Amino acid sequence: MLRESDSKMYMKKSIIPILVVFACVIMGIVDAVIQPGYMGKSLIKVTLFLLIPIVYSLFTKDDFISKVMRADRRGFSFALILGVGIYFAILGVYFALRNVFDFSALTSSLNETTGVNEENFLWVALYISFVNSLLEEFFFRGFAFLTLKKSTSKVFAYVFSSAAFSLYHIAMMIGWFGVPVILISLLGLFAGGLIFNKFDDKRENIYLSWLVHMFANFSINTIGLILFAG
Repeated sequence: MLRESDSKMYMKKSIIPILVVFACVIMGIVDAVIQPGYMGKSLIKVTLFLLIPIVYSLFTKDDFISKVMRADRRGFSFALILGVGIYFAILGVYFALRNVFDFSALTSSLNETTGVNEENFLWVALYISFVNSLLEEFFFRGFAFLTLKKSTSKVFAYVFSSAAFSLYHIAMMIGWFGVPVILISLLGLFAGGLIFNKFDDKRENIYLSWLVHMFANFSINTIGLILFAG
């Protein structure tokens, strides 16, 4: 018979992956099927990615939110240098592959599925870089990694959160690129998730991974500006 502490640990071990998968499936349906426009999609995402961890915290009395959101300057310089490096690395990959793969469908797909166009792209890019990156770090690193690893093996937490982070982006990529580019992007996102987890693993907060994530988004948004300008 399980002790009460063991029962709670088992519940946490099981419920976090279920909640993360649930949120990702809902967002996949929103992105690929409902396609409510960028504002509507963002509101649904904010609701899911904030409300689920908050309800979990209240239900389990696990005050993980204040811990993962605790500011910590250690490692800031290294994360900043890595973020700048990632910015130029992603741009370099784009310029190296733009004559190999067709990226022209990206802007028209964004306009058709989310209403993002040349006129509003700058504001969307700012939201993605600063707000959306923090939201994803809170959910995938603060909840799906830092909180999960306390009740399961660290290896499982690393792999699960990184896989969820990468697979979550599949639905939004449909229509943007061909299959080869999507597969390359998913591998890159999975590797990025592992790197983000490594940052947060030592410090038990999400600030360094958020910094690097911001620079990755800066680079992707720079590519978007280039495509819209072209």
